[in-house]
Amino acid sequence: MDIVVKGRKTEVPERFRKHVAEKLKLEKIQKFDGKVMSLDVEVSKEPNPRQADRAARVEITLRTRGPVIRAEAAAGDPYAALDLATDKLDARLRKGHDKRYSRRGNGRLSAAEVAEVVPGVASFNADGELIPTETPPSVPTTKVGSLEVQGEGPLVVREKTHVAAPMTLDQALYEMELVGHDFYLFVDSETKEPNVVYRRHAYDYGVIHLRTDPLAADGAGGAGGALGG
Repeated sequence: MDIVVKGRKTEVPERFRKHVAEKLKLEKIQKFDGKVMSLDVEVSKEPNPRQADRAARVEITLRTRGPVIRAEAAAGDPYAALDLATDKLDARLRKGHDKRYSRRGNGRLSAAEVAEVVPGVASFNADGELIPTETPPSVPTTKVGSLEVQGEGPLVVREKTHVAAPMTLDQALYEMELVGHDFYLFVDSETKEPNVVYRRHAYDYGVIHLRTDPLAADGAGGAGGALGG
């Protein structure tokens, strides 16, 4: 298996590619998970000069026969960002490895035991609302079709489609921790309906259950503002 290193709107020098191969030891990764299928490293650059200390972003995506494991970090240069992302990846690999062995020896872990501290998580206030790290400057908004574009553009739309089997709430919490996100969309294995689990406080989680209402089919309502509850 090879490590695929790519840049998003930036060039990746050969020196950095060699550093990635030295930093991400495949032998070490396969000790934690022997079913690794692919390992991708994506480098991007933040053009905003106000974000100079976080200008370089590195995202590591590890695909296995089980859940996807992802770690990302930002720093002043790609080498420092890679170091931070690698540390997060190691921590999540260890967590997944320990959980698998705990299941074999002592049974399935509870949802409360999954809630360990993950580096780089977002901060929330007492109402469970996300606390922004920096107040964005006021910029003009332009209507482009059905979308609103802030500033002069360019318009960037990123769309992802994931295929996943239905799962329990406990499994959704576990996989959310592996990818390092503060929310996780999944299909409940009992109701077959889409649900979202999200982090509210350090050890608290919330769940949004989405139900189809035929009477509201013609309305414009949704659940977009429900994560703060």
